[in-house]
Amino acid sequence: MEHPDTLRSMANLASTFWDHGRWEYAEQLEVLVLQTRKMKLGTQHPSTLRSMANLALTFSSQGRWEHAEQLQVQVLETRKTKLGADHPDTLTSMANLAFTWKSSGRNAKAIELLRSCSAKQEQILGLDHPDTLSSSGTLLEWGTKALDVNA
Repeated sequence: MEHPDTLRSMANLASTFWDHGRWEYAEQLEVLVLQTRKMKLGTQHPSTLRSMANLALTFSSQGRWEHAEQLQVQVLETRKTKLGADHPDTLTSMANLAFTWKSSGRNAKAIELLRSCSAKQEQILGLDHPDTLSSSGTLLEWGTKALDVNA
């Protein structure tokens, strides 16, 4: 069960459960994969961080905002330290945390974080990158302007 291919298969199965709204099954597998990766690879390994991020998204889908936020903050801070604040994976973590904050009613914090993320995505990834377009569109959807950082 500790072989990387086995863990990847388990993570893929968890993703399939997630896609079908079977959160409990997804969570069970994600927890198992995360625990094994932490033990084998350490807490700062990219695969471990990806597992943490996936589990956080499952918690978000279940409305378990505190659990999701806790993991997302950990992933974001580790990625900032290991990859840098402008790395695309770090920016993805920022966007995920912004969505969790928005869903849990912390609109001002969510908008502020997503604005910062969107500005960095524009700089690093370009205006036409799907992640940049997604963040900008979400900010418009949330009733704010993507580039209006002084608002």
